[in-house]
Amino acid sequence: MDSEPKDVIVLGAIKQGIKKFEKIQKMTQIEPEELNSILEQLEDRGFIQTKEKKGWFGIKIEIAITEKGVNEVEQRVHELQTKWNQMAMLYKTGDKEKLEQEMENNKGIIPSLMFFGIMDMMMFSMMFSMMGMAMSDYVPPENMPDTGNDSMDGGDMDGGGFDFDIGF
Repeated sequence: MDSEPKDVIVLGAIKQGIKKFEKIQKMTQIEPEELNSILEQLEDRGFIQTKEKKGWFGIKIEIAITEKGVNEVEQRVHELQTKWNQMAMLYKTGDKEKLEQEMENNKGIIPSLMFFGIMDMMMFSMMFSMMGMAMSDYVPPENMPDTGNDSMDGGDMDGGGFDFDIGF
């Protein structure tokens, strides 16, 4: 799994209760044309379904995740968690060379690790310190989490206080 496809992040956003195209687009920072294509593929695969609802200003389209889609997200999040655990273990054992290789091999999943709140940002930053690298070598500054203050508060990221711009 060299890179995490954007469809998993889109599916994750829908699983979190985002039902409207504009809100999914804003949350994932995926261009509208590409997002439309991803949504069509997810619907073709049976992961989502669209529903038309009558509103004050005409018909609204809402997007809902199916049970098959929920299972897919859960499986992919489990895979991401496993990858993160491998990197964390390499950090804890102090194997700088293997950690650097593992991080390089999994560079593409970093936005997904952040989006799903899997990675511990404090440990992630310490990994870079151990390797003598800057986080910006892997994550562009505009994609870095905004903690709302000048300090990182670490811990398991459960979405509290962190604002991510995935920016594909």
